[in-house]
Amino acid sequence: MAYSGAVKVGGPADVHELTDLMISKVAVGPTNNNAYVLRCRATDEQLLIDAAAEPHTLLTLIGDSGLASVVTTHRHGDHWGALREVVDATGARTYAGRYDAEGIPVPTDVPVEDGDVLRVGRVELTARHLVGHTPGSIALIYDDPHGAPHVFTGDCLFPGGVGNTWGDAESFATLIDGVQHKLFDQLPDETWIYPGHGADTTLGAERPHLAEWRERGW
Repeated sequence: MAYSGAVKVGGPADVHELTDLMISKVAVGPTNNNAYVLRCRATDEQLLIDAAAEPHTLLTLIGDSGLASVVTTHRHGDHWGALREVVDATGARTYAGRYDAEGIPVPTDVPVEDGDVLRVGRVELTARHLVGHTPGSIALIYDDPHGAPHVFTGDCLFPGGVGNTWGDAESFATLIDGVQHKLFDQLPDETWIYPGHGADTTLGAERPHLAEWRERGW
């Protein structure tokens, strides 16, 4: 079956098969978090984005191929609830945005800056620092040489809007400016968006609504 990105807690993963990369998406935990296992098809090296909850579910998805690294998109506890167990079981290196690392209780081996390149096997992911939902949230961009880009946005971009800034106008402005300048202005409509919760989307589906989001302030 074609990939849809529609997953539910307790259900199976959905797998997006790209030429060089396999992306397995699973929903875990009480706040319906998405976790993503990325596997380089050339080397079988794997990277996990957000060890959110349910370590057994994540370790089962990782399987026998091992795990080289775990990226935590931001400091909120629902995105690192299984991090300690996953790291202890796999020995994976930990990555997080430099300005959020202090809020994650599992030590960050590699603090990530805007523009840093992370690798999973032969695949490269470019980090983008997005401020507003938290001080140090990061999105990861895979610029697929065989097709459209793929972006893992944590809680910074969802279908229908940017992440929660709890009514703080300055934080909202910072977040929507960052999302527009670093994602919408740089990437094409076909770009696939993998958020930290819920359904996937594309930049093309969301682009017509940017002015509406700014007007409403959330």
